[in-house]
Amino acid sequence: MFRSLLRSTTSGSRSVLAGHAALHPSSTLTSQLIAVRLLSTETRAAIQKAVDSSPMVVFMKGTPDQPQCGFSRAVVQIMELHGVIPEKVKTYNVLEDPELRNGIKEFSEWPTIPQVYVNGEFVGGCDIVLGLHQSGELEELLEKHEIIPKIPADAAPNPSS
Repeated sequence: MFRSLLRSTTSGSRSVLAGHAALHPSSTLTSQLIAVRLLSTETRAAIQKAVDSSPMVVFMKGTPDQPQCGFSRAVVQIMELHGVIPEKVKTYNVLEDPELRNGIKEFSEWPTIPQVYVNGEFVGGCDIVLGLHQSGELEELLEKHEIIPKIPADAAPNPSS
């Protein structure tokens, strides 16, 4: 999906930037320029469209049925624990598309995969999602955006029982 768009928009910028990086290999500014310039406007728009495609979007290694890394598996398990409605989630297997795998890291400015987005906003990777799950904040976030059904107050367990 992203491969042809990414290939056509980044190949030219790589050669120009490669020469610039050779002139100033230790420059922090050069590193920042490379990161910004490798992700073209078209690629950024394509990834933004993907992020906005569903209430919850997960860029992961593998698929929910067959995660290909432990961190992706953990995110899938957390989604299952919360009863995430499958129709509310869109997943992208970054192993099928190297340009997407690199592009999403630049897009979010987050170096690892999986990456979770809720309502178009970057939530974080596995460690952040796990922390939100443990604190109870993930359930609140998912309920707020109707990714999981709200439990009615009268159906909640009574702590005094």
